[in-house]
Amino acid sequence: MNANLAAKLINSYQTPAIRHLAWLCQTPQLLHSPITIDPAHYLPPNYPGLLKCWDQKPETAPLLLSEPPQRRLGFYFERLYQVLLNDLLGWPILLKNQQIQSNGRTIGELDFVVHNLIDDRIEHHEIAIKFYLGVPASDGPTFWYGPNARDRLDIKTTSLLEQQSQRTQRPETLALLSEFNIAGPLTPRVFMPGYLFYPTNEQVQTPAYVPDGHLRGSWMYITDAKALDTSHWVVLNKPHWIGNWYQTDPPDTTHTQDALERVEHRAVPQLFAMMQKDPATENWLEINRVFVVPQAWPGANRLASK
Repeated sequence: MNANLAAKLINSYQTPAIRHLAWLCQTPQLLHSPITIDPAHYLPPNYPGLLKCWDQKPETAPLLLSEPPQRRLGFYFERLYQVLLNDLLGWPILLKNQQIQSNGRTIGELDFVVHNLIDDRIEHHEIAIKFYLGVPASDGPTFWYGPNARDRLDIKTTSLLEQQSQRTQRPETLALLSEFNIAGPLTPRVFMPGYLFYPTNEQVQTPAYVPDGHLRGSWMYITDAKALDTSHWVVLNKPHWIGNWYQTDPPDTTHTQDALERVEHRAVPQLFAMMQKDPATENWLEINRVFVVPQAWPGANRLASK
């Protein structure tokens, strides 16, 4: 499914959680590896019809979709992924967020252990949803920082591939799995969708392991944003970082200006969607998204470059 068709399908759902789930089913990832899993490869062709039924008749939808979103985006993302596995794919979840203990202390956690019914194998899925801003460097590679600058794409990728996804090879994990009559080690799979945000006025390097078709946005400093016409911007708050945003009302310029003032005076990055009116539906649709950051970003809190 091409990007325009996918966005049109996602925007056809009225329920935010359904839109977020539909986005999850088709979104590209930030990581290409032999162990990445593409849910779209396994989804039945009629799944959009099931989503439409849930959207029109909320009482038929999984209860997880009607619960209020958690404050942390990662927890909400996990909930959506659980619905994808259980209710769209029909794969039994054998373990979820199972802690691994060694000598009385926690040494890790398994996100999901599932039975892939199509390939008929038990798999260990590690998942994450991430948003990174590229910071150019005069000497050396570009570093891609999370909005709080305490997370970095290269570090997270290494952790997923070399540590988190390999946990079922540890003797402590094998012993844990045997308690649930699960024979390990399991087939590791990783799923990491998200966005890379590119600086508006500088060139940066995209890591070789990031697929060409990844989702993109832009980022700029607050002084640059305040010099622009932002009348078509809207504030994007979690959990609406997931999926394409649309609304029936025109953008609220006062709300946008207040958010820009918070970026400047509270030194907290803020995500915005750039909107365009669709003449066919008269709805306002997201056409791009931009992070606005304080002048001092990424600042002293960022992870060391080496």
